Amino acid sequence: MKDLKIYLSVAAVLLVIYIVVQFNKPQATDWSASYINTQKAPFGTYILYNQIKDVFPKAAISPRRQPPFEVLDDKQKRTAYIIICNRVQFSEIEYDLIKNYVSAGNDMFIAAEDFGTLLKDNLNIKSNDFFGEYNKTEYVSFVNPALNPERQYYVDKQAVDSYFAELDTAKTIVLGVNNDGLANFIQYKMGKGSLFLAANPKLFTNYSLLKPQAAQYAPTALAYLKNPKEVIWDEYYSQGSANEGSPMRVFFNNPALRWAYYIALVSMLIYVVYGIKRRQRAIPVIEPLKNSTLDFVNVVGQVYYEQRDNQNIAEKKILYFLILLRDRYQLKTNKLDNEFITALAQKTGLETAYAKELVNYINYIAHQPHVNDYELLELNKLIEKFHTLSA
Repeated sequence: MKDLKIYLSVAAVLLVIYIVVQFNKPQATDWSASYINTQKAPFGTYILYNQIKDVFPKAAISPRRQPPFEVLDDKQKRTAYIIICNRVQFSEIEYDLIKNYVSAGNDMFIAAEDFGTLLKDNLNIKSNDFFGEYNKTEYVSFVNPALNPERQYYVDKQAVDSYFAELDTAKTIVLGVNNDGLANFIQYKMGKGSLFLAANPKLFTNYSLLKPQAAQYAPTALAYLKNPKEVIWDEYYSQGSANEGSPMRVFFNNPALRWAYYIALVSMLIYVVYGIKRRQRAIPVIEPLKNSTLDFVNVVGQVYYEQRDNQNIAEKKILYFLILLRDRYQLKTNKLDNEFITALAQKTGLETAYAKELVNYINYIAHQPHVNDYELLELNKLIEKFHTLSA
């Protein structure tokens, strides 16, 4: 026992020393292109995000970490949606929402190296990279006479390697080019608004904004957005959904904490092995845990049955059913109208008549002050039929 205490004491002291050394040593520069608005690394967007108010002084800044289909609304007016990331990939539903959103008089600005298959197919564009030397300085410029086309914005680190190799010249307005005269910043007019695509997202990062010869490019490009009342800053395509990840991500994102975690695991393993070798005991027989799921369900069901709260049960069944439609089929369930019925039938492959019957009955139940046994059973029958048909 005395030897074990000595070992644990030495291990604890070494662990503390290691953590202190790791926290105090100079950190290597992170050159990964994260485009995260809270990161001060070279290719984060901390500076632009915190100075966007200078570009749009009268606009409210709204960071959003949800996919576009949860954010966009064609009833929004005079807003601007800004996405800066490595790659976007829209679904058909999202693309339709984008068209409606822009056509209603809003602007969308996307800076990315890859715009995804659906966007490229619908706009007839193709983006390429020419992969120049990493430390070679290249330049870009605007073509608008009012923005001085002779002015060149210089930056290195392959920040301007991407460009649009193919364009639909009948629908595309070229706003900027690289040093080879290839388009890297374009505009599509849709209804009352515009969709802007920039092929060089690194021009909007901390690194470019701190270079004197490139600092004015980002605010000049964003100035094309017409005086929005609200700027929606996308965090979804740079950081993922707010629901993703776990508390352990904090450890793994920090090198010092990550190695401390590994050392702690190894130390625990050594301790366990050492303890087994020195003090192995007979292993008692442990009865397997009883599966009490069915008992739990029976208890909960009995409670609801005794309370006779049919309305509460109906509300929960409707709530869980709508959550299923949002998660599995990406349907917006805030308004259960004829448009929703059509979308439900198309996404699930159900007959329109059955979809209409189901949605109308859900609306009927949702507005009832009391729900009797027959109405509850009918609701359950319609929802169970949905699960059977969509399986």
